[in-house]
Amino acid sequence: MSHSSVPSVLFVCVHNAGRSQMAAAFLAHLTQGRIEVRSAGSAPADTVNPAVVQAMAEVGIDISAETPKILTPEAVRTSDVVITMGCGDTCPYFPGKRYLDWQLPDPAGQGVEAVRPIRDEIRGRVSGLIEELGG
Repeated sequence: MSHSSVPSVLFVCVHNAGRSQMAAAFLAHLTQGRIEVRSAGSAPADTVNPAVVQAMAEVGIDISAETPKILTPEAVRTSDVVITMGCGDTCPYFPGKRYLDWQLPDPAGQGVEAVRPIRDEIRGRVSGLIEELGG
């Protein structure tokens, strides 16, 4: 476990502009601080995908102020669970961490209609993760 008694989860995708942002927002929203949440990208974009921001706003979660962040070894080292979404070998590996790889379509360049089913799939997976972590 991390330095605190609160489990921590890191969501990683290449650009940290879509999938990982949605997953982090759902986890933070649904657990209200019972789980520490981070997200990052191996090659972060300049901004969060506007269609992702819109899709999340439709379910009452505002991520318009979020910015993509660079993935650091420290972020991985201080997380209990690392969930990758298509970044593959670019994610640093630390023994003793729990790694999950969620195969999800990339919302980059997609309109909000294409983002909604990805958002809903992520919400379902995050809900399952919360049950697993006891959050």
